[in-house]
Amino acid sequence: MIINTGCRTDIPAFYSKWFMNRIKEGYVYVRNPYYPKQVTKYILDPSVVDCIDFCTKNPEPMLKYLDEISHFKQFWFVTITPYGKDIEPNVPDKNKVINSFQKLSTKLGNSFVGWRYDPIFFNDEFDIGKHIKEFEYIANQLKGYTNYCTISFLDLYEKVKRNAPDLRPPTKEEQITLASSIVEIGRKNNIEIYSCCEGTFLKEYGVNISGCRNQKLVEQSIECKLDYPKIKNMRSECNCLMGNDIGAYDSCGHLCRYCYANTNKNNVISNMKKHIPTSPLLIGSIKIDDKITIAKQKSYKIKQEQVTLF
Repeated sequence: MIINTGCRTDIPAFYSKWFMNRIKEGYVYVRNPYYPKQVTKYILDPSVVDCIDFCTKNPEPMLKYLDEISHFKQFWFVTITPYGKDIEPNVPDKNKVINSFQKLSTKLGNSFVGWRYDPIFFNDEFDIGKHIKEFEYIANQLKGYTNYCTISFLDLYEKVKRNAPDLRPPTKEEQITLASSIVEIGRKNNIEIYSCCEGTFLKEYGVNISGCRNQKLVEQSIECKLDYPKIKNMRSECNCLMGNDIGAYDSCGHLCRYCYANTNKNNVISNMKKHIPTSPLLIGSIKIDDKITIAKQKSYKIKQEQVTLF
């Protein structure tokens, strides 16, 4: 199976000590976000965990732990965007994240670290020209440190409309113009451009639409073929092997205004105060009326067939 740490919150940035405690103890509890009294227990062991997916805006706090988790196969997606504190209040400056990205790639290898440039939106400061300029700068810094970049455009969830009314997604024509330039910049820097849940129309402009964590990329990162079952993703157009997320909503301290995982700042502050680094749960602790279910876990690696053709 695949363990995912990044769809609901940013574990590497804010909860690295907790995560390492979970690795050391060999298990984690995850509260169901829709049925809070239901808790699932996952074993954290390479015998049943084929890969740990990290998705973060700041990998720096985890760099010191890389040797301690080296027995797990890993893939990292690091989001680097050019937005300021008015949009991403607690995200480090892009140059600091670039530096951490380079360190991470040097340690693990450039096939195990991908770049995310998303979400892409327009406002008074950011238009097509601004995005092209900023994307090219970051791509130049990451040349040789990654082979992949995923782009996606702002989705106007109700909470996004409420928290960021001044942001708008590009029109289809603007997406085509911008994506075409991004693909060309990617070629110059040996970085293939993938799209995330943006349909198929960008394919003819050079964008890989197979999914930012499709099965081929997962197999490359674990260096082994998988017989992975079909899993229904939250988004019908998603083709990725996202795995089981061990995070919690309303707990990401970056407080990005476009975030789909945070309802509001007050909820985040409240939940972060409930975080206990030694608890098996990310937020809070087990309650007397919680129902704990042990997950059915297995490895989906195909035995004796190592990947040598990628």
